[in-house]
Amino acid sequence: MENLVAEVTAAPDAVRDETQVPLYYSRKTADILHKYGPGPRVHFHVGLFDSGAAPNTTVSQRVIRRRLFESQEAALDHAADSWGVTGNPPGSLFDIGCGLGGGSIYWAQEHGCAVTAMTVTAKHVPVMADLVRQAGVEHLVTPVLGDIHDLCEERQYDAAVAIESSGYMDRERLFSVVAKALKPGGWFGIQEHFLCRPEWTSFIDGYYKTRLGTLSEYIDAGHAAGFELEQDEDVTDQVAEFWVQSMAWTTAELDRMARTGDQSPIATDRLVESALTHGKLFRVWRDHAVETRLLLFRLEGH
Repeated sequence: MENLVAEVTAAPDAVRDETQVPLYYSRKTADILHKYGPGPRVHFHVGLFDSGAAPNTTVSQRVIRRRLFESQEAALDHAADSWGVTGNPPGSLFDIGCGLGGGSIYWAQEHGCAVTAMTVTAKHVPVMADLVRQAGVEHLVTPVLGDIHDLCEERQYDAAVAIESSGYMDRERLFSVVAKALKPGGWFGIQEHFLCRPEWTSFIDGYYKTRLGTLSEYIDAGHAAGFELEQDEDVTDQVAEFWVQSMAWTTAELDRMARTGDQSPIATDRLVESALTHGKLFRVWRDHAVETRLLLFRLEGH
């Protein structure tokens, strides 16, 4: 990330709460399926919008949901093009922090990759397995429950990806185990958010139970593990609109509840918090207080 104003001190791995992230995502599973489903490709990451005129939000909730999904798919399409997957798909791909497996199914369906999809949340595994069956890619996608910090595999994968999951991980340990797990010449693609203004650290980390870092932190951790940074692309301006559309879906959900009396699977207080927070996140991304970037690391010497 260019023009960083400060470094964010990483929490020592020794005090990392290993139960927080699985619990957070276990509780959010039904919410994610309701807002971003039904699948089989269900994503829980930001999407890309054209930098031109913003799509209006005075449309149906169904249209907004479809718009969110298409933007998330556009982000994966862009990553595939940037990382060379479109022209030269890796035979074996390690999807780290795969959530409900939307990206894993994407890599399998669109590019024919054999994907090992790792999640730290036990509740996600049966849900993901069902979505994989719906997509008809059981022969290509293997859901795995595990903590990336404990990975011991060596030279198993042609490539690895982490789509907005590395913020939950100890970066030095992440790059170290991925370097060992990749075959010679392998690459590691990351889509992540990076802090530019440290005053937003506690707000964002508290809301998403994450620990965002800086670009220099990632580069240093990558170099220590034998990686070179080959690509660095800032897509922040294309992401900012995602928060507006997400906020519009949430307010539409609140309106629907008030109009029909039907309760949402998502708690009302959570919907209200989400609407307010995503409005703030739009301003954070618009002002580049946080940036979303696509990074491509490759093992040195290959």
